[in-house]
Amino acid sequence: MKSFLIGLLLMTAHLESWGQIQYPRISPASSLIQKIGLSEIRIDYSRPGVRGRKIMGEWVPYGRIWRVGANESTKMTLSDSTQINGQWIGPGQYALYAIPSQNQWTIIVHYNTSHWGDGRTLYTPAEDVFRFMIIPTVTNEFTENFEISFQNLTHESADLMLKWEHTLISFPIVVNTHAQMIKEIEKQIGKNPTAMTYYESARYFQEKVIFPERAKEYLQKAQILAGDKYFIHRVWALVEAQLKNYQEAIRHAELSKKLAEHEGKDEFVRMNDRSITEWKKLAKH
Repeated sequence: MKSFLIGLLLMTAHLESWGQIQYPRISPASSLIQKIGLSEIRIDYSRPGVRGRKIMGEWVPYGRIWRVGANESTKMTLSDSTQINGQWIGPGQYALYAIPSQNQWTIIVHYNTSHWGDGRTLYTPAEDVFRFMIIPTVTNEFTENFEISFQNLTHESADLMLKWEHTLISFPIVVNTHAQMIKEIEKQIGKNPTAMTYYESARYFQEKVIFPERAKEYLQKAQILAGDKYFIHRVWALVEAQLKNYQEAIRHAELSKKLAEHEGKDEFVRMNDRSITEWKKLAKH
């Protein structure tokens, strides 16, 4: 009996040491981190390959839940509240699933991130955050390894794309960058603002065509702290033009051009020249 136990222990130790060999996964893991405005989205998934197989409708069966990749369930981690295909969801980590079909896919955002693969019998729709339908696109482009990517990026949105074989799924992602920016501006202005704090706040207002008088106030404070700078007067000129104060816009543009010439900023010289020409025409009307 004693020799049997010793043999069993030796065999177990042998198997454990043998099992420590790490093989490369056929479907390698991948992580995608994308900033949209001030928000961050991270996606952790695996990338199976076609490897000569028929994927959609066969290897990925129609009408059955799919983990959107391979191995563990695909995870989506959101730093802030995010709108996915028109539905808002709070910050946190979620699982991403799909139910493919030939003409329509169901995309599932799911609370439970602990499942291996699709969860099989452990998966329950009661833990879905929400579902939505997407029509797939058949592409001429062939994608060997399953790929998730973000395209058509702006400060407030992007399209999340799933590609494999000749199938493309795309749906919009939206974040509330404007609310975040206003909150950040108020926070920084309330601390110990520098010239750049005032300038960057004013530039954001100008880009969004909001709070023009406040933008001018901040530009004036930036000028007091930093002196005359070509970029300060450039934004100031744009704010005045938005208010249709074309003579003031021209004055600031000419100052910006002169300062840019002194610093060798040819791009700003050209931008101001174009603006001055345009605003002189508008000032006559």
